[in-house]
Amino acid sequence: MIVSSAPGKVYLFGEHAVVYGEPAVPCAIERRATVTVDARTDDHIRVEARDLSLDGFTVEYAGDTGYRPDVDVPEGLVDAAVGYVDAAVEQARDAADAPDAGFDITVESEIPLGAGLGSSAAVVVAGIDAATRELGVELAPEELADRAYRAEYDVQDGQASRADTFCSAMGGAVRVEGDDCRQIDTPNLPFVVGFDGGAGDTGELVAGVRTLREEYDFAADTVESIGDIVRTGESMLADADPDSEPTDELLSELGRLMDFDHGLLEALGVSSRTLDNMVWAAREAGAHGAKLTGAGGGGCIVALDETPETRTALRYTAECRDAFRAELDREGVRVEESGPDASARSDAEPNAEGERR
Repeated sequence: MIVSSAPGKVYLFGEHAVVYGEPAVPCAIERRATVTVDARTDDHIRVEARDLSLDGFTVEYAGDTGYRPDVDVPEGLVDAAVGYVDAAVEQARDAADAPDAGFDITVESEIPLGAGLGSSAAVVVAGIDAATRELGVELAPEELADRAYRAEYDVQDGQASRADTFCSAMGGAVRVEGDDCRQIDTPNLPFVVGFDGGAGDTGELVAGVRTLREEYDFAADTVESIGDIVRTGESMLADADPDSEPTDELLSELGRLMDFDHGLLEALGVSSRTLDNMVWAAREAGAHGAKLTGAGGGGCIVALDETPETRTALRYTAECRDAFRAELDREGVRVEESGPDASARSDAEPNAEGERR
């Protein structure tokens, strides 16, 4: 048995524009997805999903891993618990040259699903790491990030970027521009996250930006302007001392750029009333800056504030279901627990819901 975990993330700047080759700076945060993997004696995959916004469920199947079980839960939840896990399994099988390997897999997550905090990337990264280790193969973090990206790319019909999976695998702050991915030094930025309890449709939102960009030159210019914001912000981070607390001047400058970034994302149609209201609540509480994080349409905003005021204000904002401080997690994927080979365990009882033999 292997248990691996990987962190979620917030975007300091750059979501959506990163799809078109512009740079982005995501930062890993101390909220994790944990995946437990036990090898089986057959080729079946049994997935138990917990803590994924609903009560969770268990499905078992074999054969084509593109199969979706017929369970009475939202499609997005099934995709997170099965689709991304399937893709992780295929990558692990390929890495270990074990095409018929079967697993019992349990997914647990502290990261809200579809909320812009990288839940799917964390599940895929942790899943590939745990499954390959269970098969006796240990991947370097860079290869793990690459395989996780390919898994997300397949599930998201080619609309994924390397940003989320690279950040989750490596930890800390990273810079992603096309296929160029690297870690960058940054002080421990004081993130505060507000969550509206919802989730946007990433594919639909990305497609909407693509349509605007193809139809209007000014929309394409807007995407490029987001890239310019990222370059300005990373130059500020490069001049900062990563071992010291960030200065008020740095936080103010980064916050102003975050405000600009949110305005451009709003112009591209990927914000929402709930996200905008949380952004304004954070700013009025004294945050240095605030913006949506992730695909948008609902989910989370991220603010910079070292005081308790923004978190308190968000908790009293009608649109906000939860608000929490999110420390920068400088550690990426890691092994939480390893045990003896579990392949001799008797298979779990079949589950009538979604079972296919």
